[in-house]
Amino acid sequence: MPRFESPKFMKRAGQAYDPVPPDIDTDKASIARVYSYYLGGKDHFQADREMADYAESVVPGVTDLALGNRAFVQRATRYLAAERGIDQFLDIGSGLPTDGNVHEIAHESIPTAHVVYVDNDPIVLAHGRALLDDSDTTVVLQNDLTRPQEVLDAAQRTGLIDLDRPLALILGGILHHLADDQDPGGIARLLRDALAPGSCLVVSHFCEPDAAESPKDAERARRLQAAFLERLKTGRWRTPAEIRDYFGDWDLVEPGVVPLNKWRPLPPDAKSNGSYTMPPRNESLILGGIAVKP
Repeated sequence: MPRFESPKFMKRAGQAYDPVPPDIDTDKASIARVYSYYLGGKDHFQADREMADYAESVVPGVTDLALGNRAFVQRATRYLAAERGIDQFLDIGSGLPTDGNVHEIAHESIPTAHVVYVDNDPIVLAHGRALLDDSDTTVVLQNDLTRPQEVLDAAQRTGLIDLDRPLALILGGILHHLADDQDPGGIARLLRDALAPGSCLVVSHFCEPDAAESPKDAERARRLQAAFLERLKTGRWRTPAEIRDYFGDWDLVEPGVVPLNKWRPLPPDAKSNGSYTMPPRNESLILGGIAVKP
């Protein structure tokens, strides 16, 4: 199967050739499929497109956030593999495959790097199995971030992840889909504590700007959060201080936790993955960074 060909039941953007597997609810918007739509993918159904279009109508530029997040994760992966020599990656909330996946970018520098993708959406597992059927370095698991110990145990059982060695943990655009009562800070702490010294944590997260300093941006964040909660039932914009707390006492890599556009941007004429730059209108609505365990 070609690398990015969808499973047959997803052909023609949800008009099935084959019956849709029973564990995939086509009437309810899915985080992974909504992001696939924003990124120009083919793996989405009508409910996903309606949710994505609604959010875009509420605050134009939501697509910018998705594209900017993907570019940040791509730059972060290249930095971790090429500059820090990290050769194992655990990407939780990975979403559906797209151009410039983590394993492809890591393999540019370290062809033997191990990558374990984790997502709770069954369509990600179906697509991932097709994509990585003959890979001995990369695997996709269906599991849920709200059960972090289960995620770690499953990742280790693949034989691709060794928690006694430095590892890159990627939480790209996923913690903001946990409600406060799901304790995203506690989940991040458990995951951090399980990793060896020298490990790196990558986080990107929707940001709620300070209303006194940036009232227009704060209002856009408020409206977007309301739209996500109304239609997707998830999505929490948090303050810069709350986002920084996910890194605990780890050492932040320069330039710290910043708008994604400002995290080691590539030259404007760069053609490589990670070169996308968000328009200024929404760049303050999503922050990210990397930290290293001492």
